[in-house]
Amino acid sequence: MTQAPTSNDACLSIVHSLMCHRQGGESESFAKRAIESLVKKLKEKRDELDSLITAITTNGAHTTKCVTIQRTLDGRLQVAGRKGFPHVIYARIWRWPDLHKNELKHCKFCHYAFDLKQDSVCVNPYHYERVVSPGIDLSGLNIQHAAAASTMPHGMPSPMGDGFGGQVAPHVSQSPALSSISAFPPHSSMAATATWVGSNTATYRSTSSQDSQFWNNNHMQSSEVQSLPPLTNQNPPEFWCTITYFELDQQVGETFKVPYSYARVTVDGYTDPSSLDRFCLGQLSNVHRTEASDKARLHIGKGVQLDYNGEGDVWIRCVSDHSVFVQSYYLDREAGRQPGDAVHKIYPSAYIKVFDIRQCHRQMQEQAATAQAAAAAQAAAVAGNVPGPASVGGIAPAVGLSAAAGIGVDDLRRLCILRLSFVKGWGPDYPRHSIKETPCWIEVQLHRPLQLLDEVLQTMPINEPRPRGFFLG
Repeated sequence: MTQAPTSNDACLSIVHSLMCHRQGGESESFAKRAIESLVKKLKEKRDELDSLITAITTNGAHTTKCVTIQRTLDGRLQVAGRKGFPHVIYARIWRWPDLHKNELKHCKFCHYAFDLKQDSVCVNPYHYERVVSPGIDLSGLNIQHAAAASTMPHGMPSPMGDGFGGQVAPHVSQSPALSSISAFPPHSSMAATATWVGSNTATYRSTSSQDSQFWNNNHMQSSEVQSLPPLTNQNPPEFWCTITYFELDQQVGETFKVPYSYARVTVDGYTDPSSLDRFCLGQLSNVHRTEASDKARLHIGKGVQLDYNGEGDVWIRCVSDHSVFVQSYYLDREAGRQPGDAVHKIYPSAYIKVFDIRQCHRQMQEQAATAQAAAAAQAAAVAGNVPGPASVGGIAPAVGLSAAAGIGVDDLRRLCILRLSFVKGWGPDYPRHSIKETPCWIEVQLHRPLQLLDEVLQTMPINEPRPRGFFLG
């Protein structure tokens, strides 16, 4: 691990170190300007600068003193042409990306907290706790809606407000034990925080191992408390997933099958030909291999780990020295994006949830029901049974009806698949438009969700109009 700088080091070195700990709530350029400004102000107060460095680089593990700047006339700090409350700005940069100004409460040991209205203001993020604003009716809210609201891409309107004077929005209360970590980990990740690059790429960076352990422990406790009933009584299939490796649009090697006895599987660039819990891509030959694929394969290294949790949730850890890029409908939905609308860049060491089986199951049921209803309505329209001004000569003009009725098994099957590219990204922010244009990528088919999909299709009434492709035999 790189040693943390001290107040004796150059400003540039200190800023670089502190930038490595930012949580993605602000753009990189804004965060850099804000951190540079703070470091320069603290250069004459070396003990406070050392306190800031210790607090940020240890994620608050050590007790630190107040880190103060001069209070302005209106209490707000201007950075890069924007004004905001200083303690909120730095708390957003280093602790809670989705923080609103009304959600901070200072710790009792903080002598220069913003609310104390002294001439100096403490901006040490670990001298504040995050709390829910009082007087809010939480009865109509659930954790999923609140989590989704807190993870809107940077630059898009957020129901949470922007921390620069917007209105506070209601969200779920948290237990006191959670007040020192973000109430809603971005994209429901327990160990990675997200920010948005361009318009279609979300990037995920790791937080500290301490935060990771905290969230993993909390996640397990929550699961135990909920004790949700299983989604199906069917025995699980023999394998929890199968992994297929591609170079550009060509499959290379045999499909790799992962039995339930291995809840973690590694996909790496090495050459072991016989491991049951490691799919080693380095051993696979391809007579049509391109130079681009050959170069990319050199950088796969330790690759990724896929973890199977609970009844079928999947998490990914990037253990490569290079980022990986993931297509995940779960992350799309958590980010408020359309399915397939975004590419998710996962940096080295980040650990992120990429598939939620209960969410997938709900989506299957909703889409199958919508498709069936649309097919029935379309059949009625063709027969001339749709009354009212919307029908013309017995043919319904609604394009949406046609699209919904056109949902087939293949569309639903995609909900059960993850795709991941090594080293190179794709999408609107990259020269490659499709994952099939990337040099090295894998497709992961998840078998428990496919089993649930089959169950959903089997329960559809056999004597009613069916969407295309829904043939059960």
